[in-house]
Amino acid sequence: MEKRGQAALEFLMTYGWAILVVLVAIGALAYFGVLNPGRFLPTVCTLTPGLGCQDSSITANQIQMVVQNGMGEDLTITFDTPSCSGTSAAIKDGAKATVTLSSCSFSGGRVSEDITMNWTSTEGLAHSATGKITGKY
Repeated sequence: MEKRGQAALEFLMTYGWAILVVLVAIGALAYFGVLNPGRFLPTVCTLTPGLGCQDSSITANQIQMVVQNGMGEDLTITFDTPSCSGTSAAIKDGAKATVTLSSCSFSGGRVSEDITMNWTSTEGLAHSATGKITGKY
């Protein structure tokens, strides 16, 4: 009976040390940022249906987006984010325009901003929508 208890204890200790080594290795990889998925994510810009974000770029103090109007009418849109000063762009139906949000205050190397868009339709109705841009600079 005594031999089986010793064998069981040795078995558990061997696997326990192996599991401990694996956990320490995973902890070290996480600490040094190897397992950080944010390093591999691209810049993503999503607006609202009808307004397509064709391309985007983020720097430490500005956001640039190429916006295509697919709303069926000419629009003058005001873009605003919490960290940048707002700007307006007049975009004809089906056309593209480059929108630059400047005077941004980002920190940390990664940006995740909500973009508020406001415009008035040709019938005089006010519209508002929210998009998002995520990326690193």
